[in-house]
Amino acid sequence: MRIAIVNDLSLAVLAIRRVLEHEGRHNVAWVAGDGQQALTLLQRDEPDLILLDLVMPGLDGVATAQQIRSRSRCPVVIVTASVERSSAQIFAAMGHGALDVVQVPPLTGPVADCGRELLHKLTTIERLRGQRPGRAATAAPQRPPLVAIGASTGGPKALAALLAPLAADTPAALVVVQHIDAQFAAGLAQWLDGLTSLPVQPAEPGLTPQAGRVFVSARNDHLVLQAGGRFAYRSDPRDEPYRPSVNVFFRSLLQHWPQPGLAALLTGMGRDGAAGLLELRRAGWHTIAQDEASCAVYGMPRAAAELGAACEVLSPEAIGRRIRGGWGPVASSGRCP
Repeated sequence: MRIAIVNDLSLAVLAIRRVLEHEGRHNVAWVAGDGQQALTLLQRDEPDLILLDLVMPGLDGVATAQQIRSRSRCPVVIVTASVERSSAQIFAAMGHGALDVVQVPPLTGPVADCGRELLHKLTTIERLRGQRPGRAATAAPQRPPLVAIGASTGGPKALAALLAPLAADTPAALVVVQHIDAQFAAGLAQWLDGLTSLPVQPAEPGLTPQAGRVFVSARNDHLVLQAGGRFAYRSDPRDEPYRPSVNVFFRSLLQHWPQPGLAALLTGMGRDGAAGLLELRRAGWHTIAQDEASCAVYGMPRAAAELGAACEVLSPEAIGRRIRGGWGPVASSGRCP
C-alpha cells in the first residue's frame, strides 16, 4: 500500500517509516507535520491509507480525521505515542471514521518485533478491504464506534438511565438487545425516544448502525449483524431459551464488526450475554456489567462478573458517562485501560 504519515515528531516518523519499508510491501507516499499540511497533500495525492497522530500543533488528529472524512474516502488509522492517555480523543477520531488505533512502534530493536502490531493492523485492513496484502484497493466503508447492550428484566429502566447522559452529537452507534416480545418492541423504542436526546428506533433488517442513533431489537427471532454490518434476524439457534439472544448478537459482532467497541450487559434473569461478553473482551472490546445495587435482577451481570467477562462493573448512569467520555482499546491480555 501507499501510506501517508501525519506526525509532527521526527523520531516517530522515522520509527513508522522503518517499519513500513522493512518488508518492501508498503511505500511512504508522503509525510506531513500537521493536519493542515496533510489536507493540502491529500488534495494533490490520495494514498491508500493515512497513519495519523492525535496530538499535533494547529489542527489536531481529531479535527484532521473529521476533515479527511469530509473530503476523501481514504481510510485512517491512529498511530500515537499516547494511547493510554488519549481514550477520549481516540473515541472522537473513531467517530469521524478512523478505523483503528496503534501505538507508535519503538525506534530501537529488531524491526520485525517493534513493528509487529502495526504490520498486523495493516494486514487486517488490507483483508477487510478485500485486497491481498501488499496490493492497493479502494477504501472500505467507514463505520462509527459501536456500543452493544444486552438487557432483560428491569432493562427498560436501566436503559433510560444509561441513555440520559448522552448528547445528540454522540459519535457512537448504540444497539440494544432487550428480552421483550416483538409486540412491545416498537413501544419500547418510542418510550426511550422520548427520554433521550438520541433518536431511538427499531433495528429493521437491512439497516446499518449509525452514529448518534439507538437501535432496539424488534423481532422474536435473534438480532444479528451480517456481512456489510447490516441488521438481520434469524431463527437459529432454535433451542436458545432467550429470544432475542444477547449471546447470539454479541457473537455476530465478532464476525461482522471488525473494530472493537464497547459492550454492556444490564440487569436480567439467567446468564444470557455473559459468554458472548467474555468473547468480546478477549477480542479487544471494552466490556461492562451493571452493578448489583442498581439491578432489578442481578442474574446476567452476575454471570458476566463470575466469568471475568467485564472490564468494569458500573451503574447504568456511569455506563452512560463512560460512553459519553470515550473508552480506550483493551490490551491483548484483556485488561481495560
